[in-house]
Amino acid sequence: MSELGMTPKPDGVIAKTSRRVAVALTMSVGVGLLLMYGWRSSPSALFLRTSILGLSATAAFAVFEAWPRSLPRWLERWALQVVAVGVFMPVTTLLIYVLATPPGAAPFWEVPARFDGWTHLTFAGLLLAPWTALATIVRQKEAFARDQKLAFALERSELEREALDARLHLLQAQVAPHFLFNTLANVQALVDAGSPHASPVLRSLTAYLRAVVPLLHEPAATIERELQLVRPYLELMQMRMPDRLQYAMNVDPSALKVRCPPTTLLTLVENAVRHGIDPSEEGGRIDIDIDRRAERCVIRVTDTGAGLHQSAHGLGTGLTTLRERLQLIFGDTAQLRLTAGAPRGVAAEVDMPAQT
Repeated sequence: MSELGMTPKPDGVIAKTSRRVAVALTMSVGVGLLLMYGWRSSPSALFLRTSILGLSATAAFAVFEAWPRSLPRWLERWALQVVAVGVFMPVTTLLIYVLATPPGAAPFWEVPARFDGWTHLTFAGLLLAPWTALATIVRQKEAFARDQKLAFALERSELEREALDARLHLLQAQVAPHFLFNTLANVQALVDAGSPHASPVLRSLTAYLRAVVPLLHEPAATIERELQLVRPYLELMQMRMPDRLQYAMNVDPSALKVRCPPTTLLTLVENAVRHGIDPSEEGGRIDIDIDRRAERCVIRVTDTGAGLHQSAHGLGTGLTTLRERLQLIFGDTAQLRLTAGAPRGVAAEVDMPAQT
């Protein structure tokens, strides 16, 4: 574990170590250039010693980044790393000069020139290495904070997406019973009236539901699939009231592959039948127009039924749910508009992005 509570990946450890070594060697060269003035030994010896100091500080920083695995509560790991780097500087310079002393020669502290070199290297190491370690830790913590912020943002986005999916599924679950109950109510009306059309309508409804119910719970549909739902539905409704319902479809072929929320078109058509044609004694006509206009797709269902003012009380469940589903999927880029027809009837229009 690092001091940030994360287990680094092997590739990341290698890359991080390489960067640290490169920085350490670069700073060592810089320190060597600063100390060359007044240096009495060879420049190569100076750069070798500053490089050893830089690598020693890097090793100390890395060792105490992971060891010991646990620390007392009063001791912060970053403080341990900074102190360790500071301690390693005089210890390392001491070892360098002791090991560089030839056998039988006087100790370096008895030779003024060598003692001055040890003093200068130790002072430079104590001056730069701990502060560099502290700056590295600060940068690590800032990077970790950015990563955590990004991770939290991604997690929040995922949770919001899951909540959106759950809300969408709930709305779709409301659509299916709404459509089924309305259709069954129409069949019940035929049975109550003793209509000879009740039996064939019921058989057609059974076959229709067997084919389309699985489609109601798909996460997305296309205009083409929507038409596969709407055509048999209108056929059923026309069987129920053959003298009171006429319909026509005008569909742009380029719009067939456009994606939309399931039962979008069916909801508009079913609303026109139930709240426009059914309440009207004369019945009426339903026109379905679907156009693709560049990056937009417009679905328009117009009826010549009872009109908006008479059916306003019944616009709740189906159209309200459709409006919510459009908002959840497309946001403000999709709209559901209702306008009164002339001389009567209602025009319901969905304007949404043409996604395929």
